[in-house]
Amino acid sequence: MKKTKIFLLFLFILTGISLTFSQSKNRQTENVIIITLDGFRWEELFGGLDKDLVSDKAYTKDPEGLQKMFGASAPEESRKKLLPFFWTEIASKGQLYGNRKLENFVNVANRYQFSYPGYNEMFTGYPDTNINYNSKILNQNKNVLEFINQQEQYKDQVAVFTSWDVFPYILNRERSKLLINSGSEEINIPGKPLSPEMQILNKMQDGDPHFLGGDIRDDLLTYYIGFEYLKEYHPHVLFLGFDGTDDFAHQGLYDYYLKQVHTTDQCIAELWQYIQSDPQYKNKTTLILLCDHGRGDKPKWGWTDHGESIPESGQTWLAVIGPDTPALGEVKTKEQLYNKQVAPTIAAFLGLHFAPEHGEAAVISSMIK
Repeated sequence: MKKTKIFLLFLFILTGISLTFSQSKNRQTENVIIITLDGFRWEELFGGLDKDLVSDKAYTKDPEGLQKMFGASAPEESRKKLLPFFWTEIASKGQLYGNRKLENFVNVANRYQFSYPGYNEMFTGYPDTNINYNSKILNQNKNVLEFINQQEQYKDQVAVFTSWDVFPYILNRERSKLLINSGSEEINIPGKPLSPEMQILNKMQDGDPHFLGGDIRDDLLTYYIGFEYLKEYHPHVLFLGFDGTDDFAHQGLYDYYLKQVHTTDQCIAELWQYIQSDPQYKNKTTLILLCDHGRGDKPKWGWTDHGESIPESGQTWLAVIGPDTPALGEVKTKEQLYNKQVAPTIAAFLGLHFAPEHGEAAVISSMIK
């Protein structure tokens, strides 16, 4: 009997190893790009223009012009005009989660529902109740980008470019040793010369008026710096963190909020087109898009804000496209996903296992065939 049990255990272990090897062998993803649109609501992603906000001149200065740009008789047409890349490329070849009207739910698991707690959850898999601030405090939780960068095959192959200048603290640059360029920081690539294009972008940063306040860089600058780095140095993992949607919403500028997300959609389309033309990235790259929190859905003050006191702030969304992702388009099944699941899922696409140091977070298995 003991010999039988030992044999069965041995067979089970061998089967597990075989399955793991087979899954790893069949996986095509060698690169992962993560893009965040800070505070961008699921309501516009899945429904296009919010008619109440467009018609309210407190938030929309040119309702006729906005209606002409993104308006349509049906929400499905409006969202496609607002986000053509999402609703042509991703909707046909990838997956979109979070349309709450279809009972497809995505939420943050952290209780605070604003940026630092949101990004911590997203990249560490742990909704830490001790993180209840947006301050420049070094994060003690290990993040998935740091974990990937510590793997021999991905050493110095992870890069981060963000508009918000708090990311060096969220991702703990001091400990993680990640290449992070945020806010108005000068571009500096350790041990590598700057390309002429990077030098020009540095000069452009000097003239950036930071009209969003503080050291928040214009998203277009962040995009082109990250895009140039991708073309010049070919990292295996890239994170681009955009901030304009959240800032314009806080200011109550609905037309700017929508134009910002439309411009970001165009940038993502350009990036994806390049990926499909480059030998390292073509058919070997998974793109993950999401937001760090939602925001209120009330036409008056609610939509401009988010936080623990505004229930809708915990409502988010997810999108993914890549060679290992089944083409489900807009996912219409009833389910509940959480942003904390993104960290282990990023690692899983590269054939790695990332477990949060505290708590549990499961891989989103439907994203990986």
